[in-house]
Amino acid sequence: MTVQALEQAITSTRGVLAGVSPNQLDGPTPCAQWKVSDLINHIVGGQHFFTAGVTGQPPSADEQDFASGDYLGAFDAGAKTCVDAFSADGVMEKMLTLPFGPMPGAGFVGLAATDTFTHGWDLAKATGQDTALAPELATQLLAGARQMIQPAFRSEEGTVFGPEQAAPAGASDADQLAAFLGRTV
Repeated sequence: MTVQALEQAITSTRGVLAGVSPNQLDGPTPCAQWKVSDLINHIVGGQHFFTAGVTGQPPSADEQDFASGDYLGAFDAGAKTCVDAFSADGVMEKMLTLPFGPMPGAGFVGLAATDTFTHGWDLAKATGQDTALAPELATQLLAGARQMIQPAFRSEEGTVFGPEQAAPAGASDADQLAAFLGRTV
């Protein structure tokens, strides 16, 4: 996977974030344990988590409430730092030490792109926006997810991923990716 895929995921998710209104922050999301504000906090915080992983820093233990302020500005700042970290010389070839184990930079950027994009899908679904996001990127991420996600990563509790769900006939690749990752489409 490339930094370009991450940049595309960020652009897609930013578009969804821009469409969220303050009166939607307490609404439910496809992630049963999160309301919209929690999902926004995860999306913005994820950019900082990915940056920390690339730079060898421990992830922050502090939970920030990005949703209570300028979450779009916070996302932009976090995304820029994240892209810059992944764009540094040698990162794609480097073996990174992450909280869940070692992973090559090229694999971690794929995880970052998939996470950013999929949670953008969750946010679009939760706020009534179009979920047929970035078709070419969705196709690429779906193919990658089908190769990388093993049955051992799935559980009914959704610890990492929930059980694969059926996508309706004619579903977009973004909807198919969401269903593959355990979301009800």
